[in-house]
Amino acid sequence: MLSVIAYYRVSTKSQGESGLGLEAQKAYVETACKAHGWEVVAEYIETVSGSIAPVERPECAKALSHGLPVVVAKLDRLSRDVEHIASLMKRVSLKVATMPQADNFQLHLFAALAEQERAFISQRTKEALQALKDRAEGGCEVSIQKIANRSAVKPQGSKDVALATAREARTQKANTFATTVEATIALAQSKGHTTLQAIALFMNERKVFTANGGEWSATQVSRILKRLIVDAA
Repeated sequence: MLSVIAYYRVSTKSQGESGLGLEAQKAYVETACKAHGWEVVAEYIETVSGSIAPVERPECAKALSHGLPVVVAKLDRLSRDVEHIASLMKRVSLKVATMPQADNFQLHLFAALAEQERAFISQRTKEALQALKDRAEGGCEVSIQKIANRSAVKPQGSKDVALATAREARTQKANTFATTVEATIALAQSKGHTTLQAIALFMNERKVFTANGGEWSATQVSRILKRLIVDAA
């Protein structure tokens, strides 16, 4: 049996006090440990922003000091910065409960792809805003009205800020919902429901509804899993 150190991180004081996300993280780790013969010999919990380098976080530093593999529920519990991840890999072996078979090279690749995707999303948002402005300048009445609606809420010079704020609110709402169903998905996986369709059926049987109040499909489960892996907590 492989001895591992469990590390859990929540991002804000309120999350730390309420346990938001912590229960789900532990459920993922416990499921992975049972399935792959890992034994947690110590665990560390920290309430800190993911922007702080892992080695500069007191509890994470303690976890690393053991010299044993460190297991986390999701890679972003360590960091979303690919440089941080690469630095950690030089010190310890990393285990991720949501990707238990991945080795350090694969995790490094995943971190790089996730960082690139975030950059792509940012660029696409900027391009969509510019396209809207271009259509408005070309006389498109719908685009003109959309810009006018935003301007009525924010000053003309703050349109980008208003758009970013609205996008952040939508993202936060989606992330919060994903967190509320995370433990149920982990429970489904622990009971052997490993396919997207099987998880969807598990959720529907237990009357756990989607964010819109409907039933789950494999596609919706896939979207939630992706958000849980690369969410912006």
